[in-house]
Amino acid sequence: MRLNILLIWMGLAVSAANAQEPTSLDETNQSSEPQVRFVTNLGAFTIGLDRTRAPLTVENFLNYARNGHYQGTIFHRVIQGFVAQAGGFTPELQEKPTPDDGTVINESGNGLSNLRGSIGLARGNEPHAGKAQFYINLSDNTDLNPRPTRWGYAVFGKIIEGMEIVDQIGHVPVGASGQFDRDVPLQPIIIETVELIND
Repeated sequence: MRLNILLIWMGLAVSAANAQEPTSLDETNQSSEPQVRFVTNLGAFTIGLDRTRAPLTVENFLNYARNGHYQGTIFHRVIQGFVAQAGGFTPELQEKPTPDDGTVINESGNGLSNLRGSIGLARGNEPHAGKAQFYINLSDNTDLNPRPTRWGYAVFGKIIEGMEIVDQIGHVPVGASGQFDRDVPLQPIIIETVELIND
């Protein structure tokens, strides 16, 4: 009798242990969601994309990545402690062409926040004006999130590897260059290659 009770108890303990080890939704999504690895002349970093929360923005970003748009572009705007922006200009500060109708509906209300290491879609003053350019938050920038009275800047992913490279980018000397009167890295930070993972 005691042996039967002990065996039953052990079986319940094993079942309970197994039940306590589910794979979290975040872990599942991270392994199946697309990733993009950028190799720059300062080092490499990898972005994990959140297709569930920002499907339109992620697909837009992946289209530019697939078409080779980002290769040969630079980080043209770096503000220490704020953002590093890339994806729109060559080292000669010539803007790379994008389709006239290639803007994306603003997905800033998706629940993702502009926290350190997150990736957002850059845009002008118009809320739905984002195209190819993206930025990496170098610190928590919750002022970029939407508010009841205005649109925000849509986050669509985060750095999952190589944040130390991003921090290095965030500390380079900057100044005026070309059409920009400030915040341009004095030594170009060039995106050399782009690799799509789980696309």
